Amino acid sequence: MTDTRSARAFEGHVPVGKAARGEYALDIDPERAGWGYSSLRVLELPPGGWHVFDSGDSEWIVLPLAGGCSVATEGQTFQLHGRDNVFSGVTDFAYVPRDAQASIASRDGGRFALTGARCSRRLPARYGPASAVPVELRGSGTCSRQVNNFAAAGAFEADKLIAVEVLTPGGNWSSYPAHKHDEHRPGEESELEEIYYFEIAAAPGDPQADGFGYQRVAPSGHGRGTDVLAEVRTGDIVLIPDGWHGPSIAAPGHDMYYLNVMAGPGDEREWLICDHPDQAWIRGTWAAQPTDPRLPLYSAPDTSAPERGSR
Repeated sequence: MTDTRSARAFEGHVPVGKAARGEYALDIDPERAGWGYSSLRVLELPPGGWHVFDSGDSEWIVLPLAGGCSVATEGQTFQLHGRDNVFSGVTDFAYVPRDAQASIASRDGGRFALTGARCSRRLPARYGPASAVPVELRGSGTCSRQVNNFAAAGAFEADKLIAVEVLTPGGNWSSYPAHKHDEHRPGEESELEEIYYFEIAAAPGDPQADGFGYQRVAPSGHGRGTDVLAEVRTGDIVLIPDGWHGPSIAAPGHDMYYLNVMAGPGDEREWLICDHPDQAWIRGTWAAQPTDPRLPLYSAPDTSAPERGSR
């Protein structure tokens, strides 16, 4: 793996707008993060807008955050119905292989995440239907959260890329107990770089209220010694090359969304974590507590339901 630390421009908490580049509202690649694999771009398109990109040495998933689009690549065109916003529903998505060109076009405009990972294998371009996304409720009580496993290791085939969405009701903690995946320990822990991208919901009845949350990353004794305590808002990211990460805390009244993008050098594409030893006990309390009744915020659409028109 090439040592890119000398080119590193961003680390830790990166507020909204600070990593904008070219046509992207957010553009983090391995060179800018100073690591080897994980990438994230956010593309904002006006009505009728379009964008062409080369995938290069990475595989990509085009994931609508708000709105719908078409993705044309490898002689195929995938119509992504998308969603109104990340708090309104599960979305469909498109996989773009490495060494390809892709075009994204949106009739009504929208915001789209491009989650990427450097990889070796060239897999076929594919469409991921929203109805096939496993929606998981994790934790209980004030640790309840929802996970949309659209590109989890066991849910969708990729070479290196792992990506999921997490929704945390206001006042709850997620990514808790704090955990890490910065060492390769066969059967116990994967070595994975990770990006957290945040969006915060408006307060009920007050759409002008500015929402926020908090993210903690503590040194684990491996890697760079990443140490972050950040107040995060919509459009912010946190880069996690190593360390105990969590909790992710949603302020009362403001549901929190984050998109996790992970990749690493392991031969096996797997998400194996190690809980912080001082916090692992919390898992033992979950069986005695009910899941937060606000969850799920939504479920994957019924496959028998009629399809919405494409955008």
